[in-house]
Amino acid sequence: MKCARTLLAVAMMLFASGPAFSVDAPLTVVELFTSQGCSSCPPADKYLSELAATRESNGVLALSFHVDYWDYLGWKDPYSSSRNTQRQRDYARKMDLRYVYTPQMVIQGAHQTTGSNRVAVASQIAKARRMIRVPIELKRSGQTLSITLPDATGTPEADIFIVVYDNTHTTAVKRGENRGETITNRNVVRSITNIGQWRGESSTLTASVPDKNDGDACAVIIQTKNRGAILGAATMALN
Repeated sequence: MKCARTLLAVAMMLFASGPAFSVDAPLTVVELFTSQGCSSCPPADKYLSELAATRESNGVLALSFHVDYWDYLGWKDPYSSSRNTQRQRDYARKMDLRYVYTPQMVIQGAHQTTGSNRVAVASQIAKARRMIRVPIELKRSGQTLSITLPDATGTPEADIFIVVYDNTHTTAVKRGENRGETITNRNVVRSITNIGQWRGESSTLTASVPDKNDGDACAVIIQTKNRGAILGAATMALN
């Protein structure tokens, strides 16, 4: 209880600290693990697209992670990667799940449910909004990205990720379970890179700005070690 009170106090100080951090309202990160080769995925893809389109009003950062274990069943998803699959497997171990599946949504690194279950996802987003958030300030100078984090003593040790994603892809699927369908995917993750660790200290670190040819936008995500809860997220356009 003492630790929980400390973290709550930290969060209140962070959001009451005035203009030191020029950030948007806290973002809730929703990760959809999907595949164009999965016939159950298009409804979840559509729902994620709706969440992405209404980000300004709902405060959700919706990301589409395409996994590769469907690639051998008739259709190779052009946006799939083994790294996305590994991220999902890491979540499965953390959440004590016996298997991975599509479509799965992971909310703020702490909750998971079937991605097409709108009621469950909305409920979990509401729960996630009550979690502790760390504000992140992003500044760009040429090809250098500065990431400033506040003093948040008491927060768990965390990894810092840069996620590069494309805004929209529309694909005519020619084989597999979705043969003949045209699927639109939003906020399609193209890469995710661990650029450092954070232990709650006030700090500024720098990284290279991702090339605009590699994606339309990037997100910086602070996530507790071993695929735990997400503490904060911020985004920046690349074009």
